Amino acid sequence: MEKELGVNEEIPLKELIQKIKDWSNYLLSKWKLIVLAGIIGGALGITYSLMQKPVYTATLTFALEDEKQGGGLGGALGLASSLGIDVGGGGGSMFSSSNLAELFKSRTMVEKTLLTPVTVNNKKISLAEMYIQNKEWREKWNDNPKFKNIQFLPGSNRNYFTRIHDSIFGVIYENLSMNSLHVAQKDKKISIITMDVTSDNELFSLYFCEALARQVGKFYVETKSKKARMNMKILERQVDSVRAELNGAITGVAVANDNTFNLNPALNVRRAPSVRRQVDVQANTAILTELVKQSELAKVTLRKETPLIQIIDRPILPLHKERFGKAKGLVFGGFLFGFFALIWVIVRKIISELL
Repeated sequence: MEKELGVNEEIPLKELIQKIKDWSNYLLSKWKLIVLAGIIGGALGITYSLMQKPVYTATLTFALEDEKQGGGLGGALGLASSLGIDVGGGGGSMFSSSNLAELFKSRTMVEKTLLTPVTVNNKKISLAEMYIQNKEWREKWNDNPKFKNIQFLPGSNRNYFTRIHDSIFGVIYENLSMNSLHVAQKDKKISIITMDVTSDNELFSLYFCEALARQVGKFYVETKSKKARMNMKILERQVDSVRAELNGAITGVAVANDNTFNLNPALNVRRAPSVRRQVDVQANTAILTELVKQSELAKVTLRKETPLIQIIDRPILPLHKERFGKAKGLVFGGFLFGFFALIWVIVRKIISELL
C-alpha cells in the first residue's frame, strides 16, 4: 500500500518536470520570433521618439497676500462704518489659495488669456491663433468653408463670437486645462502657489503662462478692491459737490455784506441773508472736513488691497525641456513587443493543445 502510494506521488512530479521541459523547449524553439518582435518594437520605439516633439514647461510661482485689518487702520475703518460710510476693506474668503488655483483654470480666465496679443514672426496675433497654428489646424480647415474664415483676432470681443468660435474655444480650453495647465499649492503650510504650463511650443508655454498670470491678477485685484474703489469715487464726488456749495456760500456772504454796507443799524432784518450764508459756510466747512478725511481713508484702504498677488519666480528662456529619448524608446518598445510576442506564443500553444 505504501509502495503504491509512493509511486502515485512520483507521477505528478514527473509530469510537472516533463511539462516544464516541454514548455522550455517550445519557447526556446520560438526565440527567433520573440527576438524579432523585440527588434521591431525597439525600432518603432526609436521612430516614435524621433517623431515626438519635446515638451516645454513654463513655471511661475506667486504668493497670495494675506490681508488683515488691525491697529489704527482697523479703528479708523470702524469709525467710518459707525458714520455710515463703507470704505471697503477685507475681501472675505472668496479668493483663498484653493479657490485662486481654480480661478486660474476657469474657462473665463483661459479664454480671455487666449485673446491676448503676442508677436510671432514680426506679426501680432492672439494666443488662440498661435495655438491653432502650432497644432496645424488651419491646413485642415482650408477644405471646410465653415472653418476657413474663422479668425481669433487679438482683443476680440467675446460677445460677438459665433457657435463655431465657441466650439473651437471649447476644444482648446479642454486641451489646455486637462493636459497643459497645472496649478497647485505644493505645501499647505506655505501660501505659495505654483503654475506650470506645458506644450510642444516653447514660446507658447512662456507667453500663455505670463498672460494668464496677468489676467488672473487683474481680475483678482479688480474684484477684491471693487467695493473700496466704488466708495472712493462716491466720496470724491461728494467732496467736489460740498466744495462747490462752500464756494457758493462764501460768495453769497460777500454779496450779502456788500448789499448791507453802511446799513442803518436799526434795520437788522436786512442782515439776515448774510447771517444765513455764514451758517451755510460753517456747515459746509464741517462737512467738507469730514468728507476729506473719509476720502483719504478710502484711498489708504484701496492701496492696502492692491496688489494682492505677488509674483515670486517668472518663467525664463530657455524653458525646461523633456522629450521621449531614443534609448527609452528602444527599451520600452523592445520590451513591450517582445512581451506581447511571448504571450502570443504561449496562448497559441495552449489553444493547439486544447484542440
